Amino acid sequence: MTSTLTTAPPAVTLDGIAHTYGSRAGGVRALHGVTHVFRRGTFTAIMGPSGSGKSTLLQVAAGLERPTDGEVILGPTPLGRLKETELTRLRRTSMGFVFQAYNLLDALTAFDNVALPARLAGVRVQRAAVLQALAAVGLADLAGRRPAQLSGGQQQRVAIARALHTRPEVLFADEPTGALDRRTGRDVLALLRAVADAGQTVVMVTHDPVAASYADAVLFLADGRVVGHRQHASADAIATTMNGLER
Repeated sequence: MTSTLTTAPPAVTLDGIAHTYGSRAGGVRALHGVTHVFRRGTFTAIMGPSGSGKSTLLQVAAGLERPTDGEVILGPTPLGRLKETELTRLRRTSMGFVFQAYNLLDALTAFDNVALPARLAGVRVQRAAVLQALAAVGLADLAGRRPAQLSGGQQQRVAIARALHTRPEVLFADEPTGALDRRTGRDVLALLRAVADAGQTVVMVTHDPVAASYADAVLFLADGRVVGHRQHASADAIATTMNGLER
């Protein structure tokens, strides 16, 4: 596994990423020259104290925010050179997103929520592929239910199925277990672990050392800078590092 972390081809490369909210003169500097490589088929957790820049880093890496300085490269493609329409198309085909708030459409069934990104991308939806994505998260028999008819954990699993349906190169997850009970959270983390083991790349922001322990590596941020990196660390070891950063 360690060799994968160091020798696999890059999935996402961050080269000197800086990001400022507001004007350069009077804005808030959220990221300061972050350089890192997320390699293909690995699971990385991003951690740091509140305000450390971890969610900003995730959004910049996913092309949801453009950096003020530096370059984000998805595989061989520099995102900064793409027009907005090209970037949107690339996000729909090559990236998956899972957020704490689920972001499901209330009027759509689980099936249609999973199929939506492909439809927006103009891709023909294969019913069998959508059902396969729902089956992978244990929800094949609930394809016809709307979000209001599902528990929080089930809604999060629909969101994961939606992210996996198009078989993205990279899956970005922002606090995916933050609103879930412990048991359901473990199920979601085990699913993300399985996704990485199957060869896709997972990048997850979390505040939970137990969640981070499912990852191959943990990237620690403080004040918008990378201040540490651990591989195959236990929850206790991760918590110790976090306690040091918060002090």
